[in-house]
Amino acid sequence: MPATRPLRVVQWATGAVGGYALRSVITRPEFELAGVLVYDQDKVGRDAGELVGVGEAGVACTDDVDHVLALDADCVLYMPLPASYFGGDPATDVETICALLLSGKNVVTTTGFVYPQAYGPGVVDRLETACARGGASLHGTGINPGFMSDLLPLALSGLSTRLDHIYVRETSDYRGHPSREIVTDLIGFTREPKDYAGTVRPFRAFQRSLFAESVQLVAAALGVRLDEIEETDEYELAGEEFEIAAGTVRPGTVCASRWMFTGLVRNRPFMTVECVYKADARKVRRWAEPGFAIHIEGQPGMAIRVDEVTHGLAGAAAHAVNSIASVCAAPPGIRTILDLPLATGRGTVRLA
Repeated sequence: MPATRPLRVVQWATGAVGGYALRSVITRPEFELAGVLVYDQDKVGRDAGELVGVGEAGVACTDDVDHVLALDADCVLYMPLPASYFGGDPATDVETICALLLSGKNVVTTTGFVYPQAYGPGVVDRLETACARGGASLHGTGINPGFMSDLLPLALSGLSTRLDHIYVRETSDYRGHPSREIVTDLIGFTREPKDYAGTVRPFRAFQRSLFAESVQLVAAALGVRLDEIEETDEYELAGEEFEIAAGTVRPGTVCASRWMFTGLVRNRPFMTVECVYKADARKVRRWAEPGFAIHIEGQPGMAIRVDEVTHGLAGAAAHAVNSIASVCAAPPGIRTILDLPLATGRGTVRLA
């Protein structure tokens, strides 16, 4: 039988998640790097492999969108921070993704879109039209959402004869996250309480849309019609000064936050996603310790816990990269986790 050719992949953005994805694309033999789009002018012209410390890859980074759209490629890993993250128009990401799909490239993204139907028929129609015209597919994924808050609860539900409530909790420790742009300017850590509400307004909108997708995906998969999705959030103030990678947390400034997203049916919670973020989990005792937890209330009741994911950003990137082959093989259209085989790390196993 003839050998299967490597899938040609474009890496769009090389930040915290994109860098991990780019490294995998370069080093895994089933892929061929077709191009890299960057936003930082200091990265333009640099070799993609040298950028992520794996040696020369022979592909120079570019900021030319038209050049990327014209490339011959099977898939684009679209991994910028979402426009809504910065308070921009969320339609910007839809427009870019549609352009990529129309150019004939499948798109795997970590900017949301795990369940685009959550944004209404207008967005879905635009994406489906672009998929049909370009003969391509769109798949949104990640670690949470994309795995912990949707794939795992649905897998566990297969053991249930009755579901009363699904609860998912994520607690993340940001003490080692180096980006002040994310830790301070978006999440709001180190901010005075009087400045916090204004600082996190874009982040609040992003969180609401992202986890509403996840909750609606699970509900739709289980045949449940939600009446609404309720969101609440609160924060904790530091009692002492301490250092994190992104800066100094001073007494009286925000050092943690807790977000709750609940899908309601007849005023009763059907699914709840709790997200706890801590500037340094060793300094913040309130709320749960880092890790993931899933509780299924019903018959039977179940609970699982993932105590640690050592590199969450790497996990998000891996779930996207491991989805490429299935997305490229799928018929054109929006492809959620319900439409694709389980993404595994086959082909990446390294045994001593």
